[in-house]
Amino acid sequence: MALFPFILVKEQTSKNDQVLINHERIHLRQQAELLVLPFYVLYLLNYVINLIHYRDHNSAYLNIIFEREAFKNEADLEYPGKRKFFAFLRYF
Repeated sequence: MALFPFILVKEQTSKNDQVLINHERIHLRQQAELLVLPFYVLYLLNYVINLIHYRDHNSAYLNIIFEREAFKNEADLEYPGKRKFFAFLRYF
């Protein structure tokens, strides 16, 4: 979980999972762009709208625009450094 400016993991072994850490680094960039608090407001709002639309937690979560960007690019370890500002907007 990314909680600006930290990445929090449940298990010690997760610290070595490069894809997971990269996924969370993408979220840190998103949070920084939106000055943190608006990120959480938009994240929650997008989740609630998705939950109404999909009527399923997993589908609602996976279709949050911030998660769509992070999941699509998590395996590209160079992505956070080359990511354009507000790149999550492409995932509406």
